[in-house]
Amino acid sequence: MTSTRCAACKQLRRRCPSDCIFLPYFPPNNPQRFSCVHRIYGASNVGKMLQQVQEHQRADVAGTLYYEAYCRIKDPVYGCVGIVTVLHEEIYQLQSQMAKVQAEIDLHKAQSPVQGQQQVEFSANSLADQNGVYTSSPSLFDPSFH
Repeated sequence: MTSTRCAACKQLRRRCPSDCIFLPYFPPNNPQRFSCVHRIYGASNVGKMLQQVQEHQRADVAGTLYYEAYCRIKDPVYGCVGIVTVLHEEIYQLQSQMAKVQAEIDLHKAQSPVQGQQQVEFSANSLADQNGVYTSSPSLFDPSFH
């Protein structure tokens, strides 16, 4: 018997053997962890689940059982599925918002070069007209000029 009982053995009011399956995953300083799991799954079922998996997987199993039990206590109807559904909805809304913003960016990009080019041409033509320079001369970049 260990000097301190695990949370499971304390709650079940029994001795905690040295090879207690619950001890590594339900420490005595966190009784709520086992309480949630016991309330939803039952101590016997939790013990069976922990024994059925390999030792290196038991911590993950205990953590998952606790999380699922906690969610089920908080939301008896949907449990973890409710959280997943809310997160999927958030992802969908954010993707929609991102698509709208990207469309606005594309629209501004499409308009900006045209407006910028028109403003530059207007400014150059206005300056040339003010100085009496003939502006309809062929461009060096115009293929028909060569």
